[in-house]
Amino acid sequence: MHPKQLLDACAELVKRTLTFEHPADAVVSRFFRENRNLGPRERAALAETAYTVLRKKLLFESLARSGSGSRERRLAILGFAHSQEALARVAGKTEQGVKDARSFVRAALSPQELQWLDACEAVRPDELMEPHRHNLPEWLVAPLQQQLGDDFWAFAQSMEQAAPLDLRVNALNAKRADVQKELADAGIVAEATPYSPWGLRVQGKPALARMDAFTRGAIEVQDEGSQLLALMLDAKRGEMVVDFCAGAGGKTLAIGASMRSTGRLYAFDVSGHRLEALKPRLARSGLSNVHPAAIAHERDDRVKRLAGKIDRVLVDAPCSGLGTLRRNPDLKWRQSAKAIEELTQKQAAILASAARLVKPGGRLVYATCSVLPQENEAIADAFAAEHSDFVAMDAGELLAQLKVERGDVLCSGGETGTQYLRLWPQRHETDGFFAAVWTRKP
Repeated sequence: MHPKQLLDACAELVKRTLTFEHPADAVVSRFFRENRNLGPRERAALAETAYTVLRKKLLFESLARSGSGSRERRLAILGFAHSQEALARVAGKTEQGVKDARSFVRAALSPQELQWLDACEAVRPDELMEPHRHNLPEWLVAPLQQQLGDDFWAFAQSMEQAAPLDLRVNALNAKRADVQKELADAGIVAEATPYSPWGLRVQGKPALARMDAFTRGAIEVQDEGSQLLALMLDAKRGEMVVDFCAGAGGKTLAIGASMRSTGRLYAFDVSGHRLEALKPRLARSGLSNVHPAAIAHERDDRVKRLAGKIDRVLVDAPCSGLGTLRRNPDLKWRQSAKAIEELTQKQAAILASAARLVKPGGRLVYATCSVLPQENEAIADAFAAEHSDFVAMDAGELLAQLKVERGDVLCSGGETGTQYLRLWPQRHETDGFFAAVWTRKP
């Protein structure tokens, strides 16, 4: 596709995503279905342009006040220019390759647009107002600054970058070193993740769906932080386990593999549609111990029947998702302080209901992919205060028992400073995650 046509398509996609009527990934997927003639490179350029605009929305909107053409086109030009250079660098291109990427972008522009883009790129970071540097909604800035202090700017910068591609090796039927070699033989560079024993971090964004390792279920795409949540549940062979908010089942599959496909693993979710997405992944995985079940709510009769019978329960609660802004940058524009308040009420109710399933001596893990204390420590502390039959486990000690090297650096809070798992993209190169762990008294 000619650069001019590609830029026109980018402008249309940017226009659609900025309505915020639907999640950005759904908008992008629909756009691709409507334009099936697009090749892999064109799809990558389109998606990254749209996501770059979402990541740097406040800055780009400020710059787009000047220039000519529609607002969406000006935003698309900025997103296109930034994303093409970023894609070239992620792919490990030489400086000449990066220069070629810039030339590709510039071939789509009129002389007037070229002049405008040059002026935009000449603006120095120290000349920008704070909102144009952090690109976060106003309601979110103060809480994060209070929480992070001097680390706020590192966090803001990290959230403007695309997340790395992490894989989880299926421990049921593959070994990490073997899969790493298989990927290397296919020209894909992957390194062992520093914390998860199952993880590989891939260089670039290679196509994996047609690889034998993927089709036979040896690998799944999963952030290292998400893998650690499944690891902390530490499900054993033959146990009864519940993934209470299973969604599409990424953690369910990791848990099932750690159980060696024995016992019984219930994957509950209120969305049957999300559970449908688990089916092909489950078929590839080789697991036979997973039992997906759609429930109406956290007090569903299916849940009540399991009260006091479950060895381990994971509650990956519905949350703001603000720890995943590298992957889902639209969330910061689609969430609000009021929405967070409503979520915390739901989180507390779900955790309390899920706790009833845990048998004496069993384990309960509460987790989110949020970075906000009100969805994390506040929920955990309130639960602990109201449930004296649950004893808190120290996350740092648990990770040490699980032989996670330097696991203490992944934790914070409590008297020990390692009470909770607390993952940050700027510190740990994972999505933002939180986890609290309890054991029910015998």
